Amino acid sequence: MRVLAIDTSNLVLSVAVVEEGRVLAEVTTNQQKNHSVRLMDCVSRLLDETDTRPEQLAGIGVAKGPGSYTGVRIGVATAKSIAWALNLPVVGVSSLQAVAQNALGFPGLIVPLFDARRGQVYSGAYRTAGMEAVEVQLAERIILLSDWLPLLCKEAAGEPILFLGEDVRLHRETIAAALGDQARFAPASHNHPRAAHIGLLALGEIEHAGSAHALVPEYLQLAEAEAKWLAQNQEGSQKE
Repeated sequence: MRVLAIDTSNLVLSVAVVEEGRVLAEVTTNQQKNHSVRLMDCVSRLLDETDTRPEQLAGIGVAKGPGSYTGVRIGVATAKSIAWALNLPVVGVSSLQAVAQNALGFPGLIVPLFDARRGQVYSGAYRTAGMEAVEVQLAERIILLSDWLPLLCKEAAGEPILFLGEDVRLHRETIAAALGDQARFAPASHNHPRAAHIGLLALGEIEHAGSAHALVPEYLQLAEAEAKWLAQNQEGSQKE
């Protein structure tokens, strides 16, 4: 059973083809180029290189967010289109969990984060659960980093806390100042999401996955333009 996996939810583009217990092929780049232009070429190349025919695919796995609004939409829309065209199930996997999987086996709290501007981060807290996956310890959210760090300290209760993600470098000094030696920082090679993780996680959910139409992105907050539009229309309704 093979799965095609896609992640374009942030600056990294990652595509993989996996099957039970094996990663057949994976491409991951962090070149900040246009995902909408490069994604389908990557998909086509990996399917060709692994001799994977459409009828061999059991489903599609995709990072469903949070992350870049545009990036999340590109990945989810592409995955849904392929799944619809081939009549395949599609599984959405948290973009944060995809990064947290890089720390599988860490004996403490695993905290992936993405910068959300204005002092905020998208984040969640995980722990290793067995040999194949991390499990959620504190639910994913958008939160001020200054409010998030005390919650992590309380949850960790003296255990080490490992921070992962390309955007950790933007907040490293703040984290280190607040947590001291309790804070650990992953090497650069562990900061990027891997589509292989998404594919392997999706394999376990394929039998229970819904139709392509049921998948929706997880933004954790409204886009700024959408929030402004709703606020303006709410004001207009109140005036009437």
